[in-house]
Amino acid sequence: MTPTRLHWLQHVPFEGLGYIAPWAQRRGFALSCTRLYAGEALPEPDAFDWLVVMGGPMGVYEADQYPHLTAEIALIEAAIAAGRRVLGVCLGAQLIAAALGARVFASGRREIGWFPVEPVADSGSPFADDLPAPQTLFHWHGDTFDLPAGALHIARSEHFEQQAFSYGNRVLAVQCHPEMDPPGVAALADAFGARLTPCASVQSADAMRALQAHFEPARRLLEAWLDRLAAA
Repeated sequence: MTPTRLHWLQHVPFEGLGYIAPWAQRRGFALSCTRLYAGEALPEPDAFDWLVVMGGPMGVYEADQYPHLTAEIALIEAAIAAGRRVLGVCLGAQLIAAALGARVFASGRREIGWFPVEPVADSGSPFADDLPAPQTLFHWHGDTFDLPAGALHIARSEHFEQQAFSYGNRVLAVQCHPEMDPPGVAALADAFGARLTPCASVQSADAMRALQAHFEPARRLLEAWLDRLAAA
């Protein structure tokens, strides 16, 4: 039996798949990756069954500095049209929004650290069933987006209205980071923690590392969403 092919797009070396990787490995998925920071070429849509687009510090509107962003949006459009399962996290969620015709823009604020995400009432999305109550998840973003036409709003936070949406039953965009494992948070904190000024929506690097109790509930939510995508 041919294994399910999951291809993921990596924008920076310190943001990996996190908890997505062990979930996929337990299912026997065949994993492949395009390292965009290393100039690797994107695949064609017939080369994968799942497309997972991860985070990064660049903005969707910075294609003049990062030309691969335009090609990524085109790939996401083609993958959705071909009925592939598509998951976007943080920048990946913003790229999905752009591929669906929505505006992506700088919010003027940042949300960095562990903060609650709450479900949207009467979302209509099947993915909303896996988030019945507020849950504390990891965040690292300053950009946001409008909800694309035809998408179903799943979650919001105090600081950002758009935290998750689905489009059909095979596309999921998540602005926050339920996939983050302890090494992933440590890598971000090590890379950027010294530049942070803590405030109501930004935690210190030490605070992020200390809040270990949130990892396991976040992993369970992520896996529920992945299971739902797989069953679509």
